[in-house]
Amino acid sequence: MSEFGSYIKQIRESKRMTLNQVALYSEISSAQLSRIENGKRGVPKADTIRKIANALRHDYKDLMRVAGYIDGVDVSKKESFDPLTEIQKLANNLGIEDLSFFDIEEWKNLSKEDFEDIKNHFEYIAYRAKQRKKDK
Repeated sequence: MSEFGSYIKQIRESKRMTLNQVALYSEISSAQLSRIENGKRGVPKADTIRKIANALRHDYKDLMRVAGYIDGVDVSKKESFDPLTEIQKLANNLGIEDLSFFDIEEWKNLSKEDFEDIKNHFEYIAYRAKQRKKDK
């Protein structure tokens, strides 16, 4: 299994998405996606990686880095991470005015990676809500 394919599969499974769901959202065939995940196909083109990133609601640059298109500079260590600022941004993006939804003391302990996972889940839920509304 290729590093890139393995990484895609790990992200997909962590978000509890099936191969067919990612294929549907990315408009890539499930067979092609399976070959990518299993390392039976080389690293896909940047356009395909963007489609996968969008379907997984995952950072495109991160996937491009793992795919080898971008040098692996870890910018997270260069930036400071303030969970309270990030909570406010997330709430604003989701239209949440009442921050009592968030237990600020608990959220202060989150790492940047933890926060990104939570943010990705919120974004995916919002995406699914839009899809359900569109389907009605």
